[in-house]
Amino acid sequence: MTSWLSLRLARRELRGGLRGFRIFLACLTLGVAAIATVQTVTSGILTSLAEDGRAILGGDIALRRIYEPPPADALAYLDQTAEVSRTREMRSMARSADGETTALVELKAVDGAYPLVGEVELSGGVPLAEALGNVDGRWGAALENSILARLDLEVGDVLELGDSTFEIRATIEHEPDRAGGTTFSIGPRLMIADAALAETGLARPGSMIYHNYRLSLPPGSDVAAYADNLQTLFPEAGWRVRDHRNAAPQLRQTIEQLAMFLTLVGLTALLVGGVGVGNAVKAFMDGKIATIGTLKTLGAPSGLIFRVYLAQVMILAGIGTAFGLVIGLIAPPTVGLLVEDVLPVEVRIGFYPAALATATAFGLLTALAFSLWPLARARGVPAASLFRDVVAPVVARPDLRFVLAVVVAVGALSGLAIVTAEQPWFAAVFVAGALAAVVCFRAAAWAIMRLSRRAGRPRRPGLRLALTNLHRPGAPTGDVVLSLGLGLTVLVAIALIEGNMSRQVQENIPDDAPTFFFVDIQTDQMDPIDGLVSGMDGVGELARVPSLRGRIVAANGVPAEEALINPEHAWVLNGDRGVTYTATQQAHHEVVEGSWWPEDYAGPPLLSVYRDIADAFGLTVGDTLTVNVLGRNVDAEIVNIREIDWSTLGINFTLVYSPSPLQSAPHTFIATVQTESSAENAVQRAVATSFPNVTSVRIRDALETVNEILRDIANAVRGTAGITLVAGTLVLAGAVAAGHRRRVYDAVVLKVLGATRGTVLRAFLLEYGLLGILTSAIAAVLGTVAAWAVLTYVMAVEWSFLTLPVLATAALCTAITLIAGFLGTWHALGQKAAPLLRNE
Repeated sequence: MTSWLSLRLARRELRGGLRGFRIFLACLTLGVAAIATVQTVTSGILTSLAEDGRAILGGDIALRRIYEPPPADALAYLDQTAEVSRTREMRSMARSADGETTALVELKAVDGAYPLVGEVELSGGVPLAEALGNVDGRWGAALENSILARLDLEVGDVLELGDSTFEIRATIEHEPDRAGGTTFSIGPRLMIADAALAETGLARPGSMIYHNYRLSLPPGSDVAAYADNLQTLFPEAGWRVRDHRNAAPQLRQTIEQLAMFLTLVGLTALLVGGVGVGNAVKAFMDGKIATIGTLKTLGAPSGLIFRVYLAQVMILAGIGTAFGLVIGLIAPPTVGLLVEDVLPVEVRIGFYPAALATATAFGLLTALAFSLWPLARARGVPAASLFRDVVAPVVARPDLRFVLAVVVAVGALSGLAIVTAEQPWFAAVFVAGALAAVVCFRAAAWAIMRLSRRAGRPRRPGLRLALTNLHRPGAPTGDVVLSLGLGLTVLVAIALIEGNMSRQVQENIPDDAPTFFFVDIQTDQMDPIDGLVSGMDGVGELARVPSLRGRIVAANGVPAEEALINPEHAWVLNGDRGVTYTATQQAHHEVVEGSWWPEDYAGPPLLSVYRDIADAFGLTVGDTLTVNVLGRNVDAEIVNIREIDWSTLGINFTLVYSPSPLQSAPHTFIATVQTESSAENAVQRAVATSFPNVTSVRIRDALETVNEILRDIANAVRGTAGITLVAGTLVLAGAVAAGHRRRVYDAVVLKVLGATRGTVLRAFLLEYGLLGILTSAIAAVLGTVAAWAVLTYVMAVEWSFLTLPVLATAALCTAITLIAGFLGTWHALGQKAAPLLRNE
């Protein structure tokens, strides 16, 4: 009966409308909408990866081997048991017919069965076979538009590739298995027929060619069992096997991590909105003093009072959450269209109950956590005190039960954030940081109020009034500092992280960094290319090293996947690692444990490993690492561990062997050269013309590709973080609105005492200006500390303080507070004095 009575009284109370709860609803709506949108879009992407796994992978199973195709018996088994499509991929240089311009491309040679699943969409609806076929002795090519722009060509023109020329017959609009690739693309796609690759002269011994085989199994086949059987039947094949259940693991991991970041930023928006929720509930309860006092006088128990208003708050929280869910259903299609331009897969937007349930739980828990304290305070005040509250406010502290209830609600909110995250440890750090930030901002607000109280009485009336308003009873200082400060902290941290990453990638290129990497240089081409490049003006010395690729398969005899003990370095299992050999220790080989082998060493293979690889498996000097190179497992004893300074952009290999036996294996060379900017085009053109099989990678072009990816990610996070700032602005607006009556009273009294409209306006604006500057200063410090911690300990990137992003954010905060203060003050100044004085 008590519960039904509580609900009935709550329903009657709500008949009065939602006045005073607009900020409450807006804050919850924003936060829930952000989380629901992020979760829905992420679910759509992951659903596409799962449901379109066969199309993304190009079949039921994908096999990949570098340098050479698998053994003949393995290929025969594939042809007997499945439908097979073969493609070969490599990086190469495409040239205009006159040889004046070149472009780095990701070359893909496909057979007649490609693609087994899905369709390649070309401009004009041209069939793939027609676009790539041999017509009158000339092969065709399909490519991405960016190559046309780089080479200043059009469809119908010809381009040179290696030793052959191709007619451009179409542009690629959709490549179904592009997302299923396992190598990082730094160039646009150029597609030719597999039969045409031999005529280019690019497929030479040791060339870094990825041989890919897509398999379509008979209906009803057990894909997992077939994949396991391949590994069992051909353990020395040296191929990497994947099936359609995990078609694009790297893309999936990236999407999941980005979704986690965006969800946590959205949760920050909800946290900021929680301050507005708490303020709204407090203001609402303050307006119900007479009602609560009357109910208590008539015998209503405190528990009933608490349940009545808790029911109201949660009903309104449900409404705000529902509004947020509606936006979370409407916004994803638009967001999906925007992100499809930067994703190689379709964003399959639909109805995802788990995503909406997560957002709902976050919204309701936030409302509960921030409402319990003001509700419990009103419950604990005696009836007589409630009636005296107008002239003698009573500060009541909730009893221990409600303190524990608040702790449980906050714990549940934190636990939900951790449990639903892809990386719980990171979410736990975020939660701890958010709680610490709340404490810091509350402490900062207390310090601001205390300092303003101790500032004395300045001679300037405007400044004296501004300082007094910062610490007067009911001042919004604490709420403004907390709400705006949290949002600005996130923005400062994001700006500094993005700025440092971009600076690390693009701006911090060492003076002695190479201009070009030359890849796939044959042994007999090494001296001629050295003579060509070194003889040109503005070109430095050519540095060269042997180059192979290998896949780590075991550590101390234990399979690599089982031997991994440090998940932070799980990247060592993703794809192939660079491998080289040398007899002597080079200047850049920084040995931190062990020693180098003798220069004349000719015994069993010895190995120098990068520290991160040693940490990944817990290896030390004397342990054994097994790497599959060219289909052969090479066991080597680790004799030293090295540190690598990747920032030099020089030639660094994670795995360096003693010369035997790799020097006898087919391999190519990598070379680097530093040139003056005026010589760059000439060098690239000369190498591409004289050595068509050699790929030239301009360092700045590759870094710009990485920078574009970072910018896309930063824009996504910044857009979500903007919602945090909007929530903070709403809280500020609520604080201004709550103090409106006091502003009107102050303005009228000051005008009666002779103050001009301009004087009063300047005094109030000075108050908000001080509040904005102080809040932005605190946010700048906390955001800087957060960015430093993430860059130093999570990303292992060199830290540098960037002044401009911090100043821009500080200016934004000050502008927001000034605008809010101006609007509220201007309205207050417009009130006439006589009616107010008569009513008071």
